[in-house]
Amino acid sequence: GGVVGTLMTNLGVEHALERQKIPFSRAAVGDRYVLEQLNEQGWQLGGESSGHILCLDKHTTGDGIVSALQVLEALSSARGWLSLADAAKEVTLYPQVLINVRIPKGFDYRESLPVQAALVEAECELKDNGRIVLRPSGTEPVIRVMLACDVTGAGSMTCGSVEVSPPVVAPLYLQSIQ
Repeated sequence: GGVVGTLMTNLGVEHALERQKIPFSRAAVGDRYVLEQLNEQGWQLGGESSGHILCLDKHTTGDGIVSALQVLEALSSARGWLSLADAAKEVTLYPQVLINVRIPKGFDYRESLPVQAALVEAECELKDNGRIVLRPSGTEPVIRVMLACDVTGAGSMTCGSVEVSPPVVAPLYLQSIQ
């Protein structure tokens, strides 16, 4: 099987799973979407960056005790006891920056040509070394702009100084003050 994460799952997790030849799929943010994707794929393991982990062979919701027991089982069965630090050393988490941009009610960033052009430009600059995600908040009038990149790759200056975000954020910001 594979692993289901969300749009906000760190790119380093995806790359680590890829190196291990473990399939990875992204779902919308929320346990219910992770569960939906797990069922569609026929997989057992998924979760969110918030720490909600679903182990469908044990439980159908993100239960902290079940998750902790699953981690302990994995650590104990891997060539004797393995420390959590050793188990996690193959995963390099990439820096992520999250910016909330207030927008007027009814603004659809997907229909904004300046926002879409800036998004394409940012994605071209990041290539496979990073990702940029725009998603509307479900609770307030903001667009969440998340930028993540591998600081060892081509996007290092971009992500480290958040230089890619402003071109994407600027059209959103201009829209918010009109």
